[in-house]
Amino acid sequence: MTPVLTPTLEKQDTLSVPDLVAERDLTRRDLELIFQLAAQVKASPGSFAQALQGKQLALIFEKPSLRTRVTFEVGMTSMGGYAIYLDHTKPRLGERESIKDIARNLERWVHGIVARTFAHASVLELAEHASIPVINALTDLLHPCQGLADFFTLGEKFGRLRGLKLAFVGDGNNVCHSLLITGAKLGVSVNVATPPGFEPKAEIVEDAKSFARKSGAKVQLFNDAPAAVAGVQAVYTDVWASMGQEYATHLRAQVFPSFRITEELMAAADPGAVFMHCLPAHRGQEVTNAVIDSPQSVVFDQAENRLHVQKALLLLLLMQNGRV
Repeated sequence: MTPVLTPTLEKQDTLSVPDLVAERDLTRRDLELIFQLAAQVKASPGSFAQALQGKQLALIFEKPSLRTRVTFEVGMTSMGGYAIYLDHTKPRLGERESIKDIARNLERWVHGIVARTFAHASVLELAEHASIPVINALTDLLHPCQGLADFFTLGEKFGRLRGLKLAFVGDGNNVCHSLLITGAKLGVSVNVATPPGFEPKAEIVEDAKSFARKSGAKVQLFNDAPAAVAGVQAVYTDVWASMGQEYATHLRAQVFPSFRITEELMAAADPGAVFMHCLPAHRGQEVTNAVIDSPQSVVFDQAENRLHVQKALLLLLLMQNGRV
């Protein structure tokens, strides 16, 4: 039986890029297409049950994962495909064999690569040398799959994206970078509140401001959490020390307490504001139990939507690649 897509996904419904390496490469139409297809997949998963029959996906992970690994594996198998997990925690990608050679081997066996790496350059190199789609599943610079799922979730909750305001409070890390770029492209204003010296990378901020000028959004940096949160529709945080920064946990625990998300801080946001976190959460550190377990919290909606958004990405990228 030849696998077919649901009739609502037409041949012209393809992304403008062959890979998902960085959000800055996606057009506004790309983002809308991903969200539209994710909504279809979520509403009618059975319609896509055989869409990726015969397709194989390689998962390369240098870092631990719960949500990303499970959702990509479930996404592939629920659409008739198969996922192969490659543990690269030891040795790291490129240590035993060059990344170029890994890419050229994998392209002969599978239809796509999902890579979670420390260095962003590793994903770029995979995409450069593989003739099959490569999806960035998190690097030290960006976390595009998370950002896409986050804004899909906001669209569900508010019925719109353009004109919303989101505050990211904590470390200016990879998740923060993805929220800045994707939000700016979608017309969502993003405030970032960090302790001095922990701001997002300047080049990411400049890119986001450039996209924001085109979409009508604003990008602002703060060193004061209440000022950043005032009047926003979404308050977002992440762990204070990302994977690979565990050595700095003790120091950051002394620097970040005034950036903890509490009920008092949430009260400064819009009355209908939601709380967001990419997970895993260090309860009692960056967020209190009262907030993460409150009715305002949409953290598990975000986690669920990782599945639907990534299924949309797999459909769009693997089907448009044209390999049999």
